[in-house]
Amino acid sequence: MLLEKHMKLLRLYGGLLLQRAHKHTAARLSEKKLSRCFVDHRRVKVVAGSGGNGASSFHSEPRKEWGGPDGGNGGAGGDIIIKVDRQVRSLSSVSPVYHGKDGEAGSSQNCFGRNASPTYIAVPVGTLVKEEGRALADLSQHGQLYTVAYGGAGGKGNRFFLSNENRAPLTATPGEKGQERVVQLELRTMAHAALVGFPNAGKSSLLRAISNARPAVAAYPFTTLKPHVGIVTYRDHQQLAVADIPGLIPGAHLNRGLGVSFLRHIERCRLLLFVLDMSSAEPWEQLQQLCFELDQYNPQLSHRPRAIVANKMDLPEARRNLEALRSRVHQTVIPVSALTGHNTAQLILHLREMYDSYPQNS
Repeated sequence: MLLEKHMKLLRLYGGLLLQRAHKHTAARLSEKKLSRCFVDHRRVKVVAGSGGNGASSFHSEPRKEWGGPDGGNGGAGGDIIIKVDRQVRSLSSVSPVYHGKDGEAGSSQNCFGRNASPTYIAVPVGTLVKEEGRALADLSQHGQLYTVAYGGAGGKGNRFFLSNENRAPLTATPGEKGQERVVQLELRTMAHAALVGFPNAGKSSLLRAISNARPAVAAYPFTTLKPHVGIVTYRDHQQLAVADIPGLIPGAHLNRGLGVSFLRHIERCRLLLFVLDMSSAEPWEQLQQLCFELDQYNPQLSHRPRAIVANKMDLPEARRNLEALRSRVHQTVIPVSALTGHNTAQLILHLREMYDSYPQNS
């Protein structure tokens, strides 16, 4: 009896350990899956629903065999509508093909077919809809709708063709086909300021130091593979969104290292913060290369307000490079240490000054 109790306890304890291990593994797998599933570009084929066919029939009842045409019209096909949802973070849930619902066919006794309900495609805030390189819609507000494909009109029943000249029409038309098109969806991060820099410059650590975001941080390049957005809150309850853009490399405007995919997220940011690794040999060359990549990708970005964040000031070699950097540039240089938090308060205040000084349309 005692042995059986011990065996039951061992089985129970082993089951609990196995359950905990399974939960831990599932959590790690879901984390990896989420990091891989961030999608900021989709090619989507949309086919709206076809209209229902019109009916051809004649009313018939006892002692009234020829009561005239009573075929109803068909219902309209369902539209395909893109809807902005702030709960959606990427385009990973968007399918490559969407088919709208078809309208119902008309029937006798002048019964019209039911119109088909629309099909919605949920996309994040900041999605741009393009067709063959031409922008169709810029979806930047929660709840915004854009009808990307219209459903076909329903066919006409023979009742529709009744006239004084034709008292017994036999004609009924089929429903029209729905609109079909192929569009490209591009997600561009919606933030007030962008942290721009080379890999391993400390952008993720800086975002953790000044905002509520918690991106992954590691001592190797390309830790960040998707943009992270953090919120900086001020005492007057003003909130500024700061985006950690994945690291750029030389030739990013030629799409080296997925450069175009990363550069796309900078276009919507009003302010630019260049994050430099001050422990490198010549950090001012990083700044020149970053400016060159932005100008080659979109010359309009050179007119955005910008500041230089001299990061990793906790390292001895960084202090020697600070004065040399200030003598070579004209923009504001803010020395900080994302690791220790040194001078991050000044960066937060300067970010607010930049935001207040430059209107939205600048």
